[in-house]
Amino acid sequence: MGTEQVNATNLTVHVRDAARDAAEEAAKTLVADGVPQRLAAKDAELWGPRAAEEAAVRLGWLDLPQSSRAFLPELEELAQQLRSSGLDRVVLAGMGGSSLAPEVIAANRGRELVTLDTTDPDQVRGVLNHGIDRTVMVVSSKSGGTVETDSHRRAFEQACSEAGIDPAERVVVVTDPGSPLAELATERGYRTFLADPNVGGRYSALSAFGLVPSALVGVDVAALLDEAQELVPSLAAETGNPALWLGAALGGFTGHDKVVLTGPSPTGFGEWIEQLLAESTGKEGTGLLPVVVGSPHSPGFAPASDSHLVAFSESHQEVSELADTTVTGPLGAQFLAWEYATAVAGRLLGIDPFDQPNVQESKDNTKRLLSSADPLPTGEPLLAEGAVDVYTTDTNPALLSAEDDLAVVLRKLLQAVPEGGYLAVLAYLDREGDSRAVRLREDLAALTPSPVTFGWGPRFLHSTGQYHKGGPQNGAFLQITGESEEDLRIPGVSHTFGQLQLAQALGDFGALGSRERPAVRLHLRERGAGIAQIRAAADRVRP
Repeated sequence: MGTEQVNATNLTVHVRDAARDAAEEAAKTLVADGVPQRLAAKDAELWGPRAAEEAAVRLGWLDLPQSSRAFLPELEELAQQLRSSGLDRVVLAGMGGSSLAPEVIAANRGRELVTLDTTDPDQVRGVLNHGIDRTVMVVSSKSGGTVETDSHRRAFEQACSEAGIDPAERVVVVTDPGSPLAELATERGYRTFLADPNVGGRYSALSAFGLVPSALVGVDVAALLDEAQELVPSLAAETGNPALWLGAALGGFTGHDKVVLTGPSPTGFGEWIEQLLAESTGKEGTGLLPVVVGSPHSPGFAPASDSHLVAFSESHQEVSELADTTVTGPLGAQFLAWEYATAVAGRLLGIDPFDQPNVQESKDNTKRLLSSADPLPTGEPLLAEGAVDVYTTDTNPALLSAEDDLAVVLRKLLQAVPEGGYLAVLAYLDREGDSRAVRLREDLAALTPSPVTFGWGPRFLHSTGQYHKGGPQNGAFLQITGESEEDLRIPGVSHTFGQLQLAQALGDFGALGSRERPAVRLHLRERGAGIAQIRAAADRVRP
């Protein structure tokens, strides 16, 4: 027992007590295996022969603090050109790694970036109906085929055309070379930034995906790269390597697989870490479950037999005396350190931290549902109460009874969380208009010793969705869908945003059901009333 503080020039990792002992042992093993030098040299064999092929084309993130500087002059020129044209509102259409990092960067540099990472028709309409005369859309997709982002692009192009605006003057594309989106951008004359194809989406914070939207809203992205570059020399070192110790703490603290995250700053950083950890490690029945909480005083940030309490901050103020691990340093350094640490944790866990083998399943389910000529198979509600209809999966019919009320539904779902498991609240709603739904995490966390996570759909499908299906099968799931005020057509395709959103929810619900996980869907016939009703029901569950 004791504490260990590992410093580089601008980053500190402080680990204490049992986490410190575990990290020390893991760090010794990593050093003995030459991991710091091998990772800095991009040795693709670090994660075993099965992962080598994927890893060989996924380690470009180590070069980004330098290589990303190549496109900064062009980016600054574009930013000045747009500002001088009165285009001061930037909308980012992107999912997962294409949106989470720039959202964090902009928020922490005091800049406004409007993020579209939803298929909710109310939220999409609200973004497109506001300030189109001064708006630029950054269409950001590594594969170039992300269905949500493609839908946003189509809707924005139509909104521009209806306003008498040439979309070629308003669309900026970020994608990989040779992607379908790159080809479309060339055909239509869109300004395009091609990202390094050897960087996976969730490791792309310091690539064009993170930097282009950030620079367009006025962030000094060169300073961000400077912060990361200052950390680089320590990454090959056996001592004085805080990123190595962070990875050792994450992957070596055996049995403490619930990583509970909090911090005063950077704002939104927990959600970025959430995707990085969940999608990188949640596979082959193992993984680290990130649990993002609002503050050290929130339900869930408390010692438990399987928890690892982690705090982060840009300054050296103490975040929480309860934290097992604390990471302190500027945003650019934190991005690089957490990416490095996640790769290290992947080695300790014995998995490939660069693939996402279970993400495609829900996408395939969605595509199948939308391609059918039949209406979406919502099924019949097991019970209806007020503004809420209650559904369960076909594989768990005994979970609920038609005689239950909503409070009993919540109680039974909480009781169905396995020992050592978790409850995930998955809200396919408007992240802005239905923001009160996020309070359900704390409402339910106060009722159970199990960790409770919260995700906005379909955003979480590009984040914790991999963990839900590929990680330990000990989760229970509360999915929330809702009626929209008015649906919104997606130009050029046969379905609407509302149909796409519901198909995504049903597709993922089916994927969870196929694993016989306890899952309940609450459909809100009136969103505001329904959210209030669920919260009131949770209050009735309290002892």
